[in-house]
Amino acid sequence: MSRAFVNEDAAGGPGKRYVLPARDDPGFDAAAAETLLDAAREGDTSSAEQATGYYWGEPKLHEYVRRILARAQASGDDRLEQLARRFLR
Repeated sequence: MSRAFVNEDAAGGPGKRYVLPARDDPGFDAAAAETLLDAAREGDTSSAEQATGYYWGEPKLHEYVRRILARAQASGDDRLEQLARRFLR
Protein backbone atom coordinates (compact mmCIF):
# COMPACT_ATOMS: atom_id res chain seq x y z
CA MET A 1 0.00 0.00 0.00
CA SER A 2 1.25 3.48 -0.78
CA ARG A 3 2.37 5.51 2.21
CA ALA A 4 -0.05 8.18 1.02
CA PHE A 5 -2.86 6.00 2.40
CA VAL A 6 -1.28 5.19 5.76
CA ASN A 7 -2.35 7.30 8.70
CA GLU A 8 0.53 7.07 11.14
CA ASP A 9 -1.31 9.29 13.61
CA ALA A 10 -4.33 6.98 13.84
CA ALA A 11 -5.67 5.92 17.23
CA GLY A 12 -3.78 3.12 18.88
CA GLY A 13 -0.43 4.83 18.49
CA PRO A 14 1.68 5.89 21.43
CA GLY A 15 -0.11 8.21 23.80
CA LYS A 16 1.26 10.57 26.40
CA ARG A 17 4.51 9.59 28.06
CA TYR A 18 4.41 9.33 31.82
CA VAL A 19 7.39 9.72 34.12
CA LEU A 20 7.30 7.03 36.78
CA PRO A 21 9.85 5.71 39.25
CA ALA A 22 11.43 2.32 38.57
CA ARG A 23 9.05 -0.60 39.12
CA ASP A 24 11.12 -1.81 42.07
CA ASP A 25 10.92 1.63 43.73
CA PRO A 26 8.69 1.55 46.84
CA GLY A 27 6.82 4.59 45.52
CA PHE A 28 5.93 3.04 42.18
CA ASP A 29 2.41 1.89 43.10
CA ALA A 30 1.48 5.28 44.58
CA ALA A 31 2.79 7.00 41.44
CA ALA A 32 0.90 4.51 39.27
CA ALA A 33 -2.36 5.30 41.08
CA GLU A 34 -1.80 9.05 40.59
CA THR A 35 -0.94 8.47 36.93
CA LEU A 36 -4.05 6.41 36.23
CA LEU A 37 -6.33 9.00 37.81
CA ASP A 38 -4.59 11.93 36.10
CA ALA A 39 -4.86 10.15 32.77
CA ALA A 40 -8.55 9.42 33.35
CA ARG A 41 -9.10 13.13 33.93
CA GLU A 42 -7.58 13.73 30.49
CA GLY A 43 -9.42 10.82 28.84
CA ASP A 44 -6.22 8.85 28.19
CA THR A 45 -6.47 5.87 30.52
CA SER A 46 -5.07 3.40 28.00
CA SER A 47 -1.71 5.19 27.80
CA ALA A 48 -1.45 5.22 31.58
CA GLU A 49 -2.33 1.53 31.72
CA GLN A 50 0.47 0.80 29.28
CA ALA A 51 2.93 2.99 31.18
CA THR A 52 2.13 1.56 34.62
CA GLY A 53 1.34 -2.03 33.73
CA TYR A 54 -1.87 -1.76 35.78
CA TYR A 55 -5.43 -1.75 34.52
CA TRP A 56 -8.13 0.61 35.73
CA GLY A 57 -9.54 -0.61 39.03
CA GLU A 58 -6.47 -2.70 40.00
CA PRO A 59 -7.13 -3.89 43.58
CA LYS A 60 -3.43 -3.59 44.46
CA LEU A 61 -3.74 0.19 44.05
CA HIS A 62 -6.91 0.68 46.13
CA GLU A 63 -4.97 1.75 49.24
CA TYR A 64 -3.33 4.57 47.28
CA VAL A 65 -6.53 5.59 45.52
CA ARG A 66 -8.32 5.81 48.89
CA ARG A 67 -5.63 8.30 50.00
CA ILE A 68 -6.12 10.27 46.78
CA LEU A 69 -9.89 10.20 47.39
CA ALA A 70 -9.43 11.65 50.88
CA ARG A 71 -7.14 14.36 49.50
CA ALA A 72 -9.67 15.18 46.76
CA GLN A 73 -12.47 15.47 49.30
CA ALA A 74 -10.38 17.71 51.56
CA SER A 75 -9.41 20.01 48.70
CA GLY A 76 -12.86 20.06 47.07
CA ASP A 77 -11.64 18.50 43.80
CA ASP A 78 -14.97 17.01 42.75
CA ARG A 79 -13.68 15.54 39.49
CA LEU A 80 -10.79 13.72 41.15
CA GLU A 81 -13.16 12.47 43.85
CA GLN A 82 -15.50 11.13 41.16
CA LEU A 83 -12.66 9.37 39.33
CA ALA A 84 -11.26 7.85 42.54
CA ARG A 85 -14.70 6.53 43.50
CA ARG A 86 -15.08 5.04 40.03
CA PHE A 87 -11.67 3.37 40.31
CA LEU A 88 -12.64 1.78 43.64
CA ARG A 89 -15.86 0.20 42.34
